[in-house]
Amino acid sequence: MLHTVLRRRAGGESVEQIQPDLIIHTGKRKGQSPSVASIYRALAEHAKHEAYPEAVEQAHADFTALQVGEVPSPRPATSDRASL
Repeated sequence: MLHTVLRRRAGGESVEQIQPDLIIHTGKRKGQSPSVASIYRALAEHAKHEAYPEAVEQAHADFTALQVGEVPSPRPATSDRASL
């Protein structure tokens, strides 16, 4: 979907013109068109990935490390206020 939106926007079409031609292929809304807001969110996410590729890669690496348990979990908080 994003590739189509980027290509057609480069050709001068607006998101509102592109939206009716897009189809969701999986999930609860299968066969329907995505909302204009969803398209704009996808474009914003794409712009963020393009602007900060190293930050996105680091976030993916951090998430993977968390999933496999390489990063220690946070220690339980000790409360000094309990004695108050």
